[in-house]
Amino acid sequence: MLAPRYWTALGLASLLGLLQYQLWQGRGSLPQVESYRQQLAEQTRANEQARLRNEQLAGEVRDLQEGLTMVEEIARYELGMVKPNEVFVQVGTHSGPPREAPPQPTKP
Repeated sequence: MLAPRYWTALGLASLLGLLQYQLWQGRGSLPQVESYRQQLAEQTRANEQARLRNEQLAGEVRDLQEGLTMVEEIARYELGMVKPNEVFVQVGTHSGPPREAPPQPTKP
């Protein structure tokens, strides 16, 4: 007959094997925890980007509610708005030699 120490050792070894299995393969295993940490880091970055965008939008809403300055700025840059009695001058860069004026047609 087997001694009680044998059964105790076998039981403890089985328990150790079960705990190791749970640690590496079961629910809440180390690889799964690492995966959750990566997902958490990605979600934290996404939340931070969304928070910054929300703050920017809240500022734009506040500006729109407070006055027409923001509306005018958007209209000027996106739609090319020019106020009455305002002269629009567009300055460009030209790297070549100056161009001559086209010849004027002569009247017969």
